[in-house]
Amino acid sequence: MNTEKSLYQSLVPPAIITIVLLLIPLVAMQFTDEVVWGTFDFVFAGGLIFGTGAAYQLITRKSVKTTYRAAIGLALISSLLLVWVNGAVGIIGSENNTVNLWYFGVIAFGIPSAVAARLKPKGMALTLFGMAFIMALIAGTALMSGAHHLPYSSVTEILGLNGFFVMLFIVSGLLFRNAAGEEEEPEWRNFL
Repeated sequence: MNTEKSLYQSLVPPAIITIVLLLIPLVAMQFTDEVVWGTFDFVFAGGLIFGTGAAYQLITRKSVKTTYRAAIGLALISSLLLVWVNGAVGIIGSENNTVNLWYFGVIAFGIPSAVAARLKPKGMALTLFGMAFIMALIAGTALMSGAHHLPYSSVTEILGLNGFFVMLFIVSGLLFRNAAGEEEEPEWRNFL
């Protein structure tokens, strides 16, 4: 019973944050024609925001290590941003460009890899470095295939946006590697 109450309490903050963030486009739609969201947009954004917040709460609720919590947060936010940007405007060309489907491969690699790593810092570091590598591979493949000739895509835009996500995933991987070192450090210190 206490576990159920604790689980419920850990999901309240993501629910509140989701509602508050969804109020922004809802209010904006009342004042401008620049923001046009349909039901699907609200459901998709709500699911993405709540799912990310709930995942963070559930994964980190038993962890006291700040580095690990920061690594999880950065990995989740980076993944959320990747899906959001790719779905909203697309990373290469417009959101309707089929090349953008490649980016879902980054997430498709990350989720099962995190599960296989059992969310342990060493395995998560490898997972995030792998996600960074896949992002870089997609950018290189897109440039070699001539995607920079598409409307709304230049070499600078492709390299800049992909580089941004590569950097986020690498920093998260480094935080996980640091968290793995924090776990090992006390063990050998006890023997000295």
